[in-house]
Amino acid sequence: MIYALSDTHLDGGKNKPMDVFSDSWIDHKQKIQLNWERIVKDEDTVLVAGDISWAMKLEEAIPDLEFLDSLPGQKILSRGNHDYWWSGLKKMNDLNLKTIKFLQNNSYSVEGYEIAGSRIWLDDTSKEYEENDKKITDREIIRLKLSLDTCKRGRPIIAMLHYPPFDNNKQPNVYAKILEEYNVEVCIYGHLHANGHQNAVEGNINGVEYFLTSCDFINFTPVIIRR
Repeated sequence: MIYALSDTHLDGGKNKPMDVFSDSWIDHKQKIQLNWERIVKDEDTVLVAGDISWAMKLEEAIPDLEFLDSLPGQKILSRGNHDYWWSGLKKMNDLNLKTIKFLQNNSYSVEGYEIAGSRIWLDDTSKEYEENDKKITDREIIRLKLSLDTCKRGRPIIAMLHYPPFDNNKQPNVYAKILEEYNVEVCIYGHLHANGHQNAVEGNINGVEYFLTSCDFINFTPVIIRR
């Protein structure tokens, strides 16, 4: 089975409590571990779409990565806006984690699916968009396409994004249009917490099935994306 759970926000040694969002985040690492170990098997895959650790440097993130590595199943990790520790693929792969793969301008074949994606960003339909966001937006468009272009042809695609690919009116933005162009079957995304949950978009939109997988939205429990 393929599961997903994003925004683990492990503390990276920074002692950053997440209960500023809500009381549901109290002891959230323990909740993740208990729920994960209860349902995920070693033969399963879990997609973790960003905001993995508060660490600022790769070496500071190692305990958090080792924690995820110790949990059942294979994992594919992608970057979120708070993953400042994220480094080049070679540095991360050199950690020799047993069950973790990193998604960056590439893709992976898992259980009959192609897994691709990128962090993405705001686009010019967002109220928060500013002129200096354009460079990042353009770069993330390129990265998303680079990843999707590496997928094997003829296989269904699951896209891992961090930001939601929707505007403030919950309408598909430029990133969602790219998913549609590439005939992506499923898209998971995170980033939204607490009151942000009201902006969740799920279900089939223009042929793409969307899941919001932020930890606090799914009760800190990996959700099944595909059986």
